[in-house]
Parts: sequence; C-alpha cells; structure tokens
Amino acid sequence: MKNRFLLAALIVATAIGGLGFTTGGKAQNRRGQICGDPAVRCPGGESFSAHDLHFRIPRNAVIWESVLFYAIILRSIPSRNNCEIHVPEKERLEAQALFPRHKVFTDRCAEPGNIFYTNTNSNYRFIAVYAGTTRAEAVRMLSRVKATGKYPNANLRRMSAGFNGT
Repeated sequence: MKNRFLLAALIVATAIGGLGFTTGGKAQNRRGQICGDPAVRCPGGESFSAHDLHFRIPRNAVIWESVLFYAIILRSIPSRNNCEIHVPEKERLEAQALFPRHKVFTDRCAEPGNIFYTNTNSNYRFIAVYAGTTRAEAVRMLSRVKATGKYPNANLRRMSAGFNGT
C-alpha cells in the first residue's frame, strides 16, 4: 500500500510540473516565473542582458527554464545561425517605448550564459513582446500590436525562456 501511495505521489508531482533534482538530492521546481513588466524589478533575473526577457532563477543556477508564456513575434530576420546577425538594440528600444508595461526582447545566439527561447527556429533572430500567460491575454496583446500598424506580420507564439550557465 505504501509503495502505491509513493508511486501515485510521484505520478502527480510529475504531471503538475515535473521534478528537478540538485546534486544534494532535494527536489526543486525548475520553472522560473516570467517578469513581463520591465518597470518591475525581477529577483534572480538581474544578471540577464537588457535585450533578454527576464525570469526568476535562483542564485548560482546552472540550467533553468521559465514557465510557458505567450509572446508576439514582431519581426524575424534570417541569420542562418550566425551569431553576428540579430535585431539591433535601437529597434528593441523603439518597440519598448510602444509597449512600456510589456517587455520587448530579442533573440541572440543560444550559447552558454545567454538566454534561449523554445518553439523558435535557430536560423532566425527575432524581436518579440511579452503577451502574458493565457491565450486570451495574448490575443488582446496581438490586437494592440496590430493596431500600431508597425508590425503587419506579427504573430503569436507560445514558448519558454531558458538559461544555460554551464
């Protein structure tokens, strides 16, 4: 009976978010909360670059991923995985001025120490704006983006952000 209870508990824990293990053997939640409002301090995200979407990670984290969220891809540019090609910071700042309460972020190379984004194509670099954790929030944000007239090809994407500090 005890083994059945432990097995059931393990199945439930895995289903609701997984288990991560440190070398010390303690279970941890390895999904950091997104800090989508650039005007609000993000504990644990202080070491990220200005162009990154910040999320909460513990001090000395090695590999960490954010919770799933929605973003509006404002524009993409082909890069063929060339790290020298990316959306300029000036363009990100101009877009940030349009959406002051929603972090505008850009993709750079997914190298150790940099933020990477899931559900994207590594042959392209992009500029995006955080759109929330629910599809309803994201659809409202997409309407706001389209209303500016600046991003006619903007599209909705569900993704997570990751950090690899190895």
